[in-house]
Amino acid sequence: MSEKKMSALEKKAREWLTERGVTVDDMADLVYYLQSKYHDELSLDECRHNVERVISKREVQNAIVTGIQLDVLAEKGMLEAPLQQTIDSDEGLYGVDEIIALSIVNVYGSIGFTNYGYIDKQKPGILQKLNDKSNGCHTFLDDIVGAIAAAASSRLAHSVENEDV
Repeated sequence: MSEKKMSALEKKAREWLTERGVTVDDMADLVYYLQSKYHDELSLDECRHNVERVISKREVQNAIVTGIQLDVLAEKGMLEAPLQQTIDSDEGLYGVDEIIALSIVNVYGSIGFTNYGYIDKQKPGILQKLNDKSNGCHTFLDDIVGAIAAAASSRLAHSVENEDV
């Protein structure tokens, strides 16, 4: 991350991602996974740059801290029933975790929706680790990380398109 002044919210979002085992490089790998077949000379540095730009958005930071806090509370058993069991088990029909993720995806337009749906089903890289129930509760975090990668992929696609014009 560059030397720009970060808000307290952005610092907290980045800190909590790191504490939960997610790095910018993990998310850059997901962007590369989504976009490498469309960009012959795509580099991980370019992917990393786009992830950084997505995380710098306040709406994204809000989604990160909200989702991670709900995961942490569920891990500690601090939610009331039936919400505790729903988040603990990452119930398929719950959907609120995906709604928070879609708020991130929506920042960069409709292409993000298809990127997100694809990566959410494939669960490559860090998403597979987060989806493993033996590593803690990541009901919200796996969707948030996938959404950040999808948004960064959309941002990348839009920037490449704009260069061609």
